[in-house]
Amino acid sequence: MSLAKACRALGVSRSGYHAHLRKQQRPRRRQDAQLATEIHAAFIASRATYGSPRLVHALRAKGLRHGNNRIARLMREQHLRVRQKRRFVPRTTVTDKTAATAPNHLLQRPAPNRLNEVWVTDITYLPTREGWLYLAAEMDLCSRRILGWSTREDLATELPSAALERALQARGANPSGLLHHSDRGCQYTSTEFRKRLKLRGITASMSRTANCYDNATMESFWATLKAECFGSSVPSTRAQARSMVFDYIETFYNPVRLHSALGFQSPLAFELSIQNN
Repeated sequence: MSLAKACRALGVSRSGYHAHLRKQQRPRRRQDAQLATEIHAAFIASRATYGSPRLVHALRAKGLRHGNNRIARLMREQHLRVRQKRRFVPRTTVTDKTAATAPNHLLQRPAPNRLNEVWVTDITYLPTREGWLYLAAEMDLCSRRILGWSTREDLATELPSAALERALQARGANPSGLLHHSDRGCQYTSTEFRKRLKLRGITASMSRTANCYDNATMESFWATLKAECFGSSVPSTRAQARSMVFDYIETFYNPVRLHSALGFQSPLAFELSIQNN
């Protein structure tokens, strides 16, 4: 189609069309083009997980200070869309009604302001084409850092026990006065697991019966991991799923991913900041 026919079809003049082309060379348009490149690079580096608020902070770390609205507009123009979390559906915890449980100490405490004050833990399940892979993790509630994690093909007590031991190894010592919060799953109420806590001088705390929201921070982490690490894909094998979890937690979530609750710092950066103050 000729330019004249295209202009008639669109109801614009040829002079208007040429004027529009010249607008592309204006400083604001050139700045937008350069900024769009930076946004795209930062978005890809975030593994397609950062929306405009996090990209604002990611770009500021590079010395680029731009508003949220401008970044959101340039994201839309490039069709950059973040991976969406799945809707949280509470799951049923397998409890042992004969086992001793601990009270919910977490409800009585303010949010922790130092490391090793409160750790929270939970178990989730990951689908693979070989079957379920079960994942347990320990999080420091102050820094949101995943201190230790473990996977198994079953829900034996060794699953959360291994995650706990790795978390303790990560800290390098027995944390004094640590509160350890979990649900009332049979793995956490087992004699073996309670002995591990007692041996380390750790106080147990457990969510109220049938109230999974008492451990909302861990539930939120599971939703984030499943959306950002797996999306809609199902790993072919348990080994592949385990490798993906390692890559997500150890090379992205802990050292890199900006966390809104931490003033848009990564968990490791936040820990360094409070240790240096």
